[in-house]
Amino acid sequence: MVVFAGGGTGGHLYPAIAIADALRERCAKIAFIGTADRLEARIVPTAGYELYSISSGSLPRAPSLQLLRSIAANVAGTFQSLRLLASQQPDLVIATGGYVCFPVALAARIRRVMRLSRAPLVLLEPNAAPGLTNRLLGPMVDEVWVAPYARRSPDPKYRATGIPIRSTLRTLPRREDAVAHLGLDPSKRTLVAIGGSQGARSINDALIRLLREDALPAGWQLFALTGASDFERVRTELRNAREYLDDMSDAYAVADLVLARAGASTLGELAALGKPAILVPYPHAAEGHQDENAARFAAADAAVVLTDARLADGGLPSLLVQTVEPRRLAELAEGAARLGGADPLSTILARIDMLTARRENA
Repeated sequence: MVVFAGGGTGGHLYPAIAIADALRERCAKIAFIGTADRLEARIVPTAGYELYSISSGSLPRAPSLQLLRSIAANVAGTFQSLRLLASQQPDLVIATGGYVCFPVALAARIRRVMRLSRAPLVLLEPNAAPGLTNRLLGPMVDEVWVAPYARRSPDPKYRATGIPIRSTLRTLPRREDAVAHLGLDPSKRTLVAIGGSQGARSINDALIRLLREDALPAGWQLFALTGASDFERVRTELRNAREYLDDMSDAYAVADLVLARAGASTLGELAALGKPAILVPYPHAAEGHQDENAARFAAADAAVVLTDARLADGGLPSLLVQTVEPRRLAELAEGAARLGGADPLSTILARIDMLTARRENA
């Protein structure tokens, strides 16, 4: 039995589902712990897994009434997690990010200290730099699995495994089939705009402006994922728009260039698939982690970065002109593929085998 804890964003969920799918093929039992009112409540059951919901809360950086409420929620979530872990008896607990991980990891550690469990506890850190929750979890866990572009740590528990991608993306459909499925023009190259699991209003506004000004480069077409909350507002302006795709394989199969936020799961997918990208970091991401993610990709010549402010000021058309040059696209694709490296899923499965074998021999 493997228990996953994580939620809130696709970056915390899709890598977990990729690992869970591979373990399910090995006939492992899988369970997820998350919250009832966030993205995992839809994504996890859709992927075919049971989700157990607990209380949790983000930790504000300054003393406040909200801080007291978050502490109370996490204390309640820890007791709920203790009961869940006692009933599930996991052989391994994997935390993949989001504040829901804290009470689960704390409960798993308490069970270890009380000698009620020997299950290893692992943290998957998909961002270039860890957020507050993951920094708090670091001392509790047995291993931390990080992306190749993450900050380096001398601690031997940190292992550069890479970030696994969803099984549906490991083999993309033929481009011509994907073009037909999405209703696109097969004679044109395609800019795929991805706002992330929550959508991105500033990206949608920039795309509307791009089309109104007829500034999309010649021979190119746009396919946009707007996010559910913004879809009705922009659907008449953005041709070839969808609010969301549970399966991104068609979108990536047609993508000659990707315009996206710099969230962890998107970057893992870009690296694994070797897709050139323009990254627009979300300016309000906790502790600026998307800025650091994007900076690491830019340093590896795997993407070009456009700030949200520059996007709003009309900077997209001129950057597109520079980026769609064939030589530049090829350079960015090569840089992304270099970051992809070895197969992250195989590396992670090998670590799981080692950890569980060590547990059985302890």
